[in-house]
Amino acid sequence: MSNPDPLPPTAAIRAVAALEDDLRKAMYEFIRTARQPVTREQAAEAVGISRKLAAFHLDKLVAAGLLRSDFEPIGRRRVGRAPKAYSPVDTDIRVSLPERQHDVLAAILVDGVLSESAGETAEQAVLRAAEHRGRSLAETERSQLRPGRLGAERALTLSADLLSRHGYQPDRVSTTRVCLRNCPFHPISRQSPQFVCGLNHAFLTGFLQGLDASTVEAVLEPRPGECCVELRQRDEPVGP
Repeated sequence: MSNPDPLPPTAAIRAVAALEDDLRKAMYEFIRTARQPVTREQAAEAVGISRKLAAFHLDKLVAAGLLRSDFEPIGRRRVGRAPKAYSPVDTDIRVSLPERQHDVLAAILVDGVLSESAGETAEQAVLRAAEHRGRSLAETERSQLRPGRLGAERALTLSADLLSRHGYQPDRVSTTRVCLRNCPFHPISRQSPQFVCGLNHAFLTGFLQGLDASTVEAVLEPRPGECCVELRQRDEPVGP
């Protein structure tokens, strides 16, 4: 069985807002545990409301990305139009402000453990896995965007745009530097800052390689409360 994909942050917030209503939440929980599609009549009966009101709430849950609806036979019904039935969407709802990427960190750790080779330490395997994941992510983005040759300024602009989708909160502080104001792996980084910062640096180094942004480098530049890495034009001196 594959793991459900998490909703994007904005969609996750809408989904949580949709569940704020107690009746809507109760219907959603009933449908999730039903193990088969549920009709409007069944959902209404489960929470003690009218079919018309149930239809209103069910459509709200569909719009929020929590349920899907279809017309399918229920039970032994053989004649007439099949009733509309609802089933849960296989997804995770995660809301974190600022955004965190604990699933990415977990995937990197698993990749490292499973691919560790003879003569390689566990830490080396994880750093290699982090670089590979960052590179694969950027290669996918580059194949879709086809940006051509990237000079330093354009590489930083494109990197900032892409990394903003992954929780880094890039800040273009100059034409040659991008500071990353959020650490997607915080607060886990507090448990082992040196290890997690090294992993993050490897991930972003791989990301720049996959983007073919050879004019830009990922540099360790820890700041309290922010990401420990910044992106910088090569040969750019360290700034305040």
